[in-house]
Amino acid sequence: QVQLVESGGGLVQAGDSLRLSCAASGRTFSTYTLGWFRQAPGKEREFVAAVNWNGGITSYVDSVKGRFTISRDNAKNTVYLQMNSLKPEDTAVYYCAATQAGSNSPRYWGQGTQVTVSS
Repeated sequence: QVQLVESGGGLVQAGDSLRLSCAASGRTFSTYTLGWFRQAPGKEREFVAAVNWNGGITSYVDSVKGRFTISRDNAKNTVYLQMNSLKPEDTAVYYCAATQAGSNSPRYWGQGTQVTVSS
């Protein structure tokens, strides 16, 4: 069992930065691929970024490449999403997710944190 709790969201202006954190409980945290998803009002939830178990492999949706950076600290059971040069279209609820090895979809989700970017 893994429980995920996000923090760090807020209201910022276009061009600002935010860092989201996701604290996880569970002894097997380091074995999961961790990711961030987001859902804007009226839209489907979309993948944003993911990092493999040891932080050596990352992936991003094209719209955030070069602006967002995902990282993890297994000693602290925490995954981060550093978001720079934020745009109004980044406004969404951001969710942390944990995917077991060998699976294609997340098994555990956080409750989400709101990010609002004003123009």
